Amino acid sequence: MTFIPSHASSSTRLFFLALLAAAGVFVTSGCESSERPLSATTVIDSARAAQGAALLDRAVMRFRFRGDAYRLRHDQGRFHYRRDYTDSLGRSVTEGLTNAGLYRTVEGDTVSLSSSDQSAVETAVNSVAYFSLLPEPLDDPAVQPTYGGRDTIDGVSYHRVRVTFRQDGGGKDWEDVFVYWFRTDTYVMDYFAYAYGQGADEEAGTRFREAYNARRVGGVRVADYRNYTVDSLRADQMAQYPDLWGQGAARLVSRVELDSVRVRPL
Repeated sequence: MTFIPSHASSSTRLFFLALLAAAGVFVTSGCESSERPLSATTVIDSARAAQGAALLDRAVMRFRFRGDAYRLRHDQGRFHYRRDYTDSLGRSVTEGLTNAGLYRTVEGDTVSLSSSDQSAVETAVNSVAYFSLLPEPLDDPAVQPTYGGRDTIDGVSYHRVRVTFRQDGGGKDWEDVFVYWFRTDTYVMDYFAYAYGQGADEEAGTRFREAYNARRVGGVRVADYRNYTVDSLRADQMAQYPDLWGQGAARLVSRVELDSVRVRPL
């Protein structure tokens, strides 16, 4: 999965939804009636509103992740994601991704990137940005959502939405698959699963993330995650993750924690 943000087309609608979400009202347009089944797009719109995603349309988000400093800037379709760190030689390194492409600077000097270097920068910068911004990126045109029904996790009711990506605009990992669980009462995202390495000759696997330490920063909901796996579970079986996790069958592999988060409007 590669996220190239596209915000301008739906920002007005999302802003309206965000106002309703702030008041504790979540719009489903009557889709939960027997005549009109709930749609994946309706759930995603409400989830993004509950997150406060409209505030990210013109904002800078900063945080530290595993010791590195990240800066994510959005300005109505223009974006600049940056990672700053110190390499093994003690040099100051900046890696970034913009609408124009990828770059790396070492001690302030731009360096050329091989194909493998470009892939490493994209993974280190873009993937961290994507996961830290969820569910905000689910408005991207490459997203193909499908409503999967309701699940009960730890006694709470959730909408389940499966997401695949179009090849056009989906990036080099367009074959990745995600499953999201949004609360039916507040639409916040408490769990999600993803399958990676779905292309030819790639090492495939799946993960399940449980949100914790959820908080509001500058009006935007952010959370940390416990990252689990069941080694034998395939992409088409990820809907089983909540039950397996509840049974203690999922193995904790890592924690994803965002430190010193700040959100500043432009």
